[in-house]
Amino acid sequence: MGRALAPPGADAVHLCVDMQKLFAPGAPWATPWMERVLPQIVGIVAHAPPRTVFTRFIPPLTAEDMPGSWKTYYRKWECVTQAVIDPDIYRLMPALEKYAPPATVIDRMGYSAFGNRALKAYLRTHHVDTLIVSGGETDVCVLASVLDAVDLGYRVILVEDALCSSSDESHANLMDLYMKRFDIQIEVTQTARILESWRDL
Repeated sequence: MGRALAPPGADAVHLCVDMQKLFAPGAPWATPWMERVLPQIVGIVAHAPPRTVFTRFIPPLTAEDMPGSWKTYYRKWECVTQAVIDPDIYRLMPALEKYAPPATVIDRMGYSAFGNRALKAYLRTHHVDTLIVSGGETDVCVLASVLDAVDLGYRVILVEDALCSSSDESHANLMDLYMKRFDIQIEVTQTARILESWRDL
């Protein structure tokens, strides 16, 4: 957060990662920080609903539908597969779902938001050059998505107070990594600075 944040511009998109009931308090994959960061995320979404892309992590029907080590993973987490759990749990948090549409929702089964071709196609079609990233988790799906975005050449802006994790230590370590090892390709800021600077919509 050392350098000044250049305005994101009209070709920026807010990429909100996995803010779903599946990760809400009481859910099998509850992320304790989710409720803490939700107001900041709602603020960014409300600022530019048509420039928001929500991604959702959707487990398979059964573990046997997945390749390789994912089979082992979902044999452990059978409770979240489509064959077992109420599919309502895959929906976005209610405070966010009301914005879609005009916001776009893209589903995938891997950690990265780029795990299927839909997100890449959307960004290309809409001439996006900048991703403003929020959601969870800092050290899993956000990490995978951000590194893919860097590899694809996007300007990446992480909104630190709009990211959630299940681990304070992992979150802090990842933020340190983002700011020190990837300081040329990843910018880190706060919600207030996004709302102040992202005016060219």
